[in-house]
Amino acid sequence: MNKPAKTEPNAIATRAQDYSQWYLDVIKKATLAEHSAVRGCMVIRPHGYAIWEKMQRELDDRFKATGHENAYFPLFIPLSFLAKEEKHASGFAKECAVITHHRLKSINGEIVPDPESKLEEPLVVRPTSETIIWDQYKNWIQSYRDLPLLINQWANVVRWEMRTRLFLRTAEFLWQEGHTAHATEVEALEETARMLEVYAEFSENVMAVPVIKGHKTEGERFAGALDTLCIEGMMQDGKALQMGTSHYLGQNFSKAADVKFQNKDGQLEYVYATSWGVSTRLVGALIMTHSDDAGLVLPPKLAPIQVVIVPIYKSDEERAKTVEEAKKVFAELKALGVAVKLDDRDGIMPGAKYYEWEGKGVPLRIEIGPKDLEKGSLCVARRFVSDIPGETPEAQRKRRKAFLPRAEAIASIVPTLEAMQKELLEKARAFRTARTRTIDKLEDYEKFFKDEGGGFAWVHWAGTPAQEEEMAKRFETSIRCLPFEDQVPAEARGEGKCILTGQPSKLRVLMAKSY
Repeated sequence: MNKPAKTEPNAIATRAQDYSQWYLDVIKKATLAEHSAVRGCMVIRPHGYAIWEKMQRELDDRFKATGHENAYFPLFIPLSFLAKEEKHASGFAKECAVITHHRLKSINGEIVPDPESKLEEPLVVRPTSETIIWDQYKNWIQSYRDLPLLINQWANVVRWEMRTRLFLRTAEFLWQEGHTAHATEVEALEETARMLEVYAEFSENVMAVPVIKGHKTEGERFAGALDTLCIEGMMQDGKALQMGTSHYLGQNFSKAADVKFQNKDGQLEYVYATSWGVSTRLVGALIMTHSDDAGLVLPPKLAPIQVVIVPIYKSDEERAKTVEEAKKVFAELKALGVAVKLDDRDGIMPGAKYYEWEGKGVPLRIEIGPKDLEKGSLCVARRFVSDIPGETPEAQRKRRKAFLPRAEAIASIVPTLEAMQKELLEKARAFRTARTRTIDKLEDYEKFFKDEGGGFAWVHWAGTPAQEEEMAKRFETSIRCLPFEDQVPAEARGEGKCILTGQPSKLRVLMAKSY
């Protein structure tokens, strides 16, 4: 038998020391993604992609349950299509990658675009798909009987970002984009609200990330939209992250693409549209909401591996017995629907395995050693436990590990995973509450964001877009959303005066620093 090798743990910054570096260290330690040779683009490694796949499955099931179907549209969009909707074109102009030639040629030993292959019309690499999708919809929609048209696309998009960060903002990223057509404005507005609720439910019940729902300000709306709804989550540094958006597009895109239908009265009218989407940014949200200084923490519903089994042994005889038992436990957990992995790699110390799987965010670990076999028990270790005020680190460590009779241990796995899922949501909610303030005075606002670490601030607002910019320059904050009325805490409701201008205000807005 090979002698187990020791492995040196990867260094990882703490959140308190350097939050930005901590975020990158967590990604590296968990082998989620890395930078590629192409500036601003990332390689999503298998463990990171497995998390995205689980998100896809959860969301896709929800889309199909609400009547949507998946389709696929081209990556390349004629430049003239983008130019049809003026606000849309201007909103994405600075982020577009443009193709002008379709072939390369060697000239004097240098590979360059072949001058003879210049395209008659430049092609834009998809930053979003409204324009090309609506060009197709005019062939699909003739009558009210063809409506509503409920289509979703899973795809990649390119937005030439200058400042990038893994998962949060990259030049190319993965996402889904829903594009729907409706006979009436009422139906389109209902769709816009419905899909935001899908995102909010997914965020809270699957990602365990509590969110605030509301409208974007006019200046922050999607380019070409009449209204943009959003969900905003709070990360562990107190900053907000926009996690999903749903847009009411009115008839802007149907008019640009000349998409009309014959209504029940035999009259022609333009259809009403929506679009909505979330992206691999959600993986970044997951990391920054739940992870700790030991590495990645994952909610069980999104963990590619929910339980890892580690046999412990010193001799070939012990190895044979503990691995045999581990295989039996593996089969029993798999039969229960648990995503389980058996780590029986030889030549690696158990402690190194623990360190690796903790860093990858596996919620539960089962250790099986010779003494456990003798006692008929299993050691079940949790990646995290709920916080108890005043508890010592040693007491918390003891709560993380339990030695249970075998049958009891197996029976406890699914309930424990369910409990851990709820605990993460409760912890995130408690953190958000602790970092949220209702503020009425500008000096208190400044103190909150400059001296106290910041977070979410509920403030009255009656300013102009220019005054929004003023707040951004002074405090590096922005209006994250104009909240739905039921999203505002009871103590923050009621009329008041704008925090900047003193003008009357009927509703508070959510302000924060953001990604």
